Amino acid sequence: MASAILTFRVSPCFGINPKLKPRFRAERLVSGDDNLSVYSVNGGAGSVMEEKEKKGSFLNGGNGRLKPRIEQKMVKKRVCEELEVLWDDGYGTKTVKDYLIAAEEMIKPDGGPPRWFCPVECGQPINDSPLLLFLPGLDGVGMGLILHHKALGKVFKVQCLHIPVQDRTPFEELVKLVEEAIRLEHAYRPNTPIYLVGDSFGGCLALAVAARNPTIDLVLILANPATSFGRSQLQPLFPILEAFPDGLHVTIPYLLSLVMVLLLLFFKGEPVKMATVGIEGRLSPLQKIEQLSGNLTALLPLLSGMANIIPKETLVWKLKLLKTASAYTNSRLHAIKAEVLVLASDKDNMLPSRDEAQRLMNSLSNCKVRRFKDNGHTLLLEDSLNLLTIIKGTCKYRHSKKHDFIADFVPPSMSEFKYAFDEVAGYIRFASGSAMFSTMEDGKIVQGLAGVPNEGPVLLVGYHMLMGLELSCLIEAFLREKKIMVRGIAHPELFWGKLQSSSNEFAFSDWVKVMGALPVTANYLFKALSTKSHVLLYPGGAREALHYKGEEYKLFWPEQPEFVRMAARFGATIVPFGTVGEDDIAELVLDYNDWMKIPVINERIKESIRDGIRIRDETDGEVGNQQLFIPGMLPKIPGRFYYLFGKPIKLKGREDLTKNRQDANDLYLQVKSEVEQCIDYLLKKREEDPYRSIIDRTIYGALYSSVDQVPAFKP
Repeated sequence: MASAILTFRVSPCFGINPKLKPRFRAERLVSGDDNLSVYSVNGGAGSVMEEKEKKGSFLNGGNGRLKPRIEQKMVKKRVCEELEVLWDDGYGTKTVKDYLIAAEEMIKPDGGPPRWFCPVECGQPINDSPLLLFLPGLDGVGMGLILHHKALGKVFKVQCLHIPVQDRTPFEELVKLVEEAIRLEHAYRPNTPIYLVGDSFGGCLALAVAARNPTIDLVLILANPATSFGRSQLQPLFPILEAFPDGLHVTIPYLLSLVMVLLLLFFKGEPVKMATVGIEGRLSPLQKIEQLSGNLTALLPLLSGMANIIPKETLVWKLKLLKTASAYTNSRLHAIKAEVLVLASDKDNMLPSRDEAQRLMNSLSNCKVRRFKDNGHTLLLEDSLNLLTIIKGTCKYRHSKKHDFIADFVPPSMSEFKYAFDEVAGYIRFASGSAMFSTMEDGKIVQGLAGVPNEGPVLLVGYHMLMGLELSCLIEAFLREKKIMVRGIAHPELFWGKLQSSSNEFAFSDWVKVMGALPVTANYLFKALSTKSHVLLYPGGAREALHYKGEEYKLFWPEQPEFVRMAARFGATIVPFGTVGEDDIAELVLDYNDWMKIPVINERIKESIRDGIRIRDETDGEVGNQQLFIPGMLPKIPGRFYYLFGKPIKLKGREDLTKNRQDANDLYLQVKSEVEQCIDYLLKKREEDPYRSIIDRTIYGALYSSVDQVPAFKP
């Protein structure tokens, strides 16, 4: 392994206090493949020395890079201004095989202490990115985020902790090492959060640091934290390890798992989930099996080196270290004030992670849980979701004290686009076969979205179908055809209410946030239009989406024309649109009135309404007092969804509408009328569509093109 050693006066890892200037030895470790290169920065506890700041000092210029210090204050940009929609996050290009190759290079003894390094793959982050410190599991290599390096490196300054194989640093010294890093960063940027991603043992380390530093704004992301080590299913086996001959301890997982591919006792994951990383969901079942078989086979030659990553003496030491860490951390849970997100695997065969996640949620004051039912202990190295996607979906990504849905929004990447619309919304997308139409400025109706302006601000105002079934297809069409992120105004229950998954799985409400949804407040509508976004608004809200029998395609709009006045203030373009097709997908059999006739169920609905969040406290009537419930529906043989975007209404130069309520009301009624006309047009023209049936569309798609390109009626 070739290495080039450079000495810097200041850490390339951290922004620092001007009064403190640490000395680090920065080392580039090269494994023969530049993609596996990492920058490591030596510096254990006590490596920081106080000096006076000298002219020409350097500050952190990104992930592992340096740049000259610039004194002038830079204008803060929104994330979406620096990352394009459908950007490449690299998820799926790295697998556990890459982890094993990198680990073999990094474990070579160098006599050094625990130190920080930045993977080259993380690249240059966007401006003002918060610091993310990765705290590894018992392996100590620090490459446990290899599947997520490129994605995280775009929006975080990533630094990973490397603990050499032969190192015997006690737990409290490791805590001090991490403390030193976060205190330096906090001193330099006191109003920016610091992220600690702790994997297994690293989860204990992150919690211990948070307990000792309650005044620092920390966000903890814990993957199967080892705070439950005392209740591990493998406790009876640990004493036996000391009696095992050297090298034999690596066979334990083979016996426990009854599979040919697993790595170490602490590396007790799901081998199939590991080998599934990078296999596209759009492939046929046969192609998926072929790739899975190849990935599993490719791991076999690498297993022989696993005993080098953690030999028996090291494993015995680290199990004792883990026991100390678990006891130390559990005794200090009461002192933790940090924001915590626990990621728990249901199939963790080493630790009772599912139960531990619930315990931590009950013990900590600010804790969320997301469960992954098909994953094992090595969650971050298995096929599940991109870690950045999870952080975004749970609203944990932020640059200041509070998450802002506009300033902190990270546009969806290409991998998120594929997963969301193939796996999450794949069925509704396939079944609905959506046909999009739009109206040009001359009044001509064309197939596709050419009539919708590309430049914002644009306010899309339309009809909300039953259960909002039209949403995913609409968002997908704008991303696929125009690469435009439509920011939907959604019910607050999706953000702060009880409409979260009862099992705490990463579900629909999380994906709504990943895809740009905003809480329905005047403040966020104002912010979205001021940033020239494409905004999706349903004036009828939940009253339309949860309508009663016989009310399909009927608009329930409030009387106030406030969105017209808001759009006029920013010179936005209003695009009215209509959608039809709910009656082609399902039949409404139980509405609100039907549910209220059923004992027990009606009481639960009433209780849910009492505890719910009102949208418009100032609005009277049905729209202002929306009753939230889940309607009873019977599926049909799918027909088709149709969308028609009407002629754009430009409000540039119409600032008079902000003061003239009568003119604003007239325009409001015009928009409502055009939405109704769009619906009537679609209801009539869909009868002329030769591919309205899913059977006809499927045959056409199989013979001629993809499902997205199946034609419809001629406008």
